[in-house]
Amino acid sequence: MKKISAVILALVLAMVFACPVFAEGVMTYADYVAAELDAEITVETYIQAKQGWWENNGVGVATFYTQNEEGAYFLYNMPCSQEEFELLTVGTKIRVTGYKAEWAGEVELVDATYEIIEGEYIAEALDVTALLGTEELINYQNQFVAFKGMTVEDAGNGAAFMYNWDGSGQDGNDLYFNVSVNGATYTFTVESYLCGAGTEVYEAVKALKIGDVIDMEGFLYWYEGVNPHITAVAPAVIEAAE
Repeated sequence: MKKISAVILALVLAMVFACPVFAEGVMTYADYVAAELDAEITVETYIQAKQGWWENNGVGVATFYTQNEEGAYFLYNMPCSQEEFELLTVGTKIRVTGYKAEWAGEVELVDATYEIIEGEYIAEALDVTALLGTEELINYQNQFVAFKGMTVEDAGNGAAFMYNWDGSGQDGNDLYFNVSVNGATYTFTVESYLCGAGTEVYEAVKALKIGDVIDMEGFLYWYEGVNPHITAVAPAVIEAAE
């Protein structure tokens, strides 16, 4: 009996520590997903990456990629001073209140306010390569993810990438490139506000050649379908057969 009780206690403790505990009034990720558009949302989440700070009508704002143990939240143009922007480093925990919105399929929080609270979490990239082309993929929207063993295709201009979605840009603009796996092709992006010219990933994509096989990491952004914002690119690691 004591042995059984000990096993049950261990299972209960494991469940407690595996599930995040939120303050009163703070939503779970499931609550957030179920909420209607324009609903007021309060969540606790952690900074994973941020786009550059800028002024919008005299108010400092920045866009943040955030995630907790349950899911991810894209904070669009959240007001913050430049000094506050510098404090919001990767892993910083914040409590955010904003409004749920959607733009071209991307679900985000807008008109948000925040406070820094105690805690730290940095997400590991989740391999979602096998979910490309499935309805399940959207369940991981905005999370930090990985794609492995994908082949670089023609970007539509005879090269491995183009500046801007239509090739109208120049060095420093967003990079668009096509990659394929299992017979399907997808368009990935290096968002210049996130990883601009001179960053390792920006220069790595510029150096790609059609036919290269690569592994990638980034955030599962959505624009009229999956359109990941890539933050790391490297030659594919081919695992030796056992």
